[in-house]
Amino acid sequence: MNTIRRNPPKPVPSQIEGTLKLRRAARDETVAPETAGQDRGRQPPSPPRERREDRGATGQQKRSDQRESRSPARPGRDEAGSATEGRRDDRSARPAGNARRGEAGERGARAPRGEQGRPAGKPTGAAQRRSDRAVGHSAPTSAPARVPGPPVTPRTSTAEGVRLSKVMADRGICSRREADELIERGWVFVDGKRISELGVRIDPDARIVLAPEARRQQAERVTILLHKPVGYVSGQPEPGYQPAVSLIGPDNQFDRDTAQRFHPSVFKGLAPAGRLDIDSTGLLVLTQDGRVARQLIGDDSEVEKEYLVRVEGQLAENGLALLNHGLWLDDRPLRPAKVEWINEDQLRFVLREGRKRQIRRMCELVGLKVVGLKRVRIGKVKLGDLPLGQWRFLTEDEGFA
Repeated sequence: MNTIRRNPPKPVPSQIEGTLKLRRAARDETVAPETAGQDRGRQPPSPPRERREDRGATGQQKRSDQRESRSPARPGRDEAGSATEGRRDDRSARPAGNARRGEAGERGARAPRGEQGRPAGKPTGAAQRRSDRAVGHSAPTSAPARVPGPPVTPRTSTAEGVRLSKVMADRGICSRREADELIERGWVFVDGKRISELGVRIDPDARIVLAPEARRQQAERVTILLHKPVGYVSGQPEPGYQPAVSLIGPDNQFDRDTAQRFHPSVFKGLAPAGRLDIDSTGLLVLTQDGRVARQLIGDDSEVEKEYLVRVEGQLAENGLALLNHGLWLDDRPLRPAKVEWINEDQLRFVLREGRKRQIRRMCELVGLKVVGLKRVRIGKVKLGDLPLGQWRFLTEDEGFA
């Protein structure tokens, strides 16, 4: 015979209330009289609200039962545990709001707290500002001044003096590239000490001496004077045009009867020291010697260059004065020049700089057009009777400065 199981009937609210009252009465008997009296005196009951009281009591009772099941009483703490349970039960009988206020009251009795759970003796920033305003003080507007630390010594370079290669170039001993080559070979002496390491710095006034091998090598480096024709470029070749260095050969040597004979070794490191436009003619210098190149084309070069310029057109009223000084090219003023008439269609220019197509552009600014230009002198070296398209070596007794 099958047995029909039925769920037991749910207790009505009145039965639950009666059961809870019996349980509270049983627990109240275990509470110490003085503790219970203190709790009742400290937390007077609030006006009863039936439904909220029932829900609060039920929830508090369940949590209390769970804590009891998880945490059995420990030896030596029966009195404290009983008192605590009594206080929990006493709070559970009150409305939720009053229960929370009661808990806050208990925490206040144990340890006074300030805003947001901080101790009352350590007010928050907002509380401190309100307190300061109340007593007539204002909060600090800036952080306290920092105590200055020890003075910081600026970082300085440990290297002293000037690079040896730069000093050699400034004195005209050789170019900086050549100086590095001589130093690597150990052919440079500074105050009697051989230097063979690149990047060494020395006193700018130190005594520099080259080894005999270096002096002999420099003596073997040649400088060539060429009378460049129109149509040849002085530097890098352009499409359809030949470089001026192509004219250097045994057949075009003007001084082959009195000077050393041509040898292909002259092309090693040979480069033009200065420009001469493709439409211009005259004296062009090509050299293996860095000292010569620096002397002629350096930014601080003071070597004069003389030109004969044939022009056409009408010169402006103050054009000759402007040609001597007062013109600008490439947003920079030109150095003072010496310009004068040789005849009615030819000018003589003496310059100490060499910007790209400088004379042609200068003439255009004052109403003139250049139809012919020939360079006849560089420093103390003149073109002289060197035929067009031929070349010769610079002799030992010649110098540009």
